[in-house]
Amino acid sequence: MIPDPINRIRRFGRAVTVEVGALDSSFLGRGRPLGAARVLNAIGQGRTDVGGIRDDLGLDSGLMSRLLRGLEEEGLVETAPHPEDARRRVATLTAAGQREFAAYEALSNARAADLLARHPRADELLRAMDLVAVALGRERIRVEEADPRGEAARHCLGEYYAELGRRFATGFDVSLSRDPDAADMIRPRGAFLVALSDGLPIGCVGLKGSGGERAEIKRLWVSPAARGLGLARRLMDAAETVARGLAITVLRLDTNSALPEALQLYRSTGWIEIDRFNDDPYPDHFFEKQL
Repeated sequence: MIPDPINRIRRFGRAVTVEVGALDSSFLGRGRPLGAARVLNAIGQGRTDVGGIRDDLGLDSGLMSRLLRGLEEEGLVETAPHPEDARRRVATLTAAGQREFAAYEALSNARAADLLARHPRADELLRAMDLVAVALGRERIRVEEADPRGEAARHCLGEYYAELGRRFATGFDVSLSRDPDAADMIRPRGAFLVALSDGLPIGCVGLKGSGGERAEIKRLWVSPAARGLGLARRLMDAAETVARGLAITVLRLDTNSALPEALQLYRSTGWIEIDRFNDDPYPDHFFEKQL
């Protein structure tokens, strides 16, 4: 067989199928197949809306009903009408279900740790997995408002600062930058948006406001695994939508010529270059946009 792109993708699919136990009748030895385990995991992760779980997992209504019924018969899950919409159902774990969820988590974590321990280039493997996971889950990427002091925001900002340190000729020291205060990126002054791929943060942008009609866009970052998918533009569009909702009429931002992809994005989406408007030592390009 020639290792052309199609055969390489098919080989990858077979390898993943075996590794995750997709064909096993007893996933991780717990007595039920992968589909039922995935539904249990989704509920354990706090996703209670049955329709939402079905859509996230790509299941049809019939299969979702059968999987839920089996989990209910095992005494692991309880379902009830949604308190605000009787046409919808919500699912929660019973005490037995919580114990089963914890058992799956421990086994899955141990299996993942073992895979990394056996590979001589674990970091490369993780980067490749990130790239594939984001590509396969592209349609499920969500952009949500988040606390700029929260775990997801701190992860994105840490990655952002590290990348600037690598790409700027002088490095990057956040203490020298005009780092926005968290209170300026929380409603009603502003907002902080995070892009999530199956719950993991892969991008962010901040809207730094002062309570007036003018605000700044800060800290736009997209994970290397998600670049080229239009996520930066989507984050910027979301930030502009929030700004309009806060009665902000003028947005500003600054950037550095070491980030040509950022310059291209701004110039292609209606931003106009203006004179310097701050004393931050790092930026050398300044933009404004009327909303």
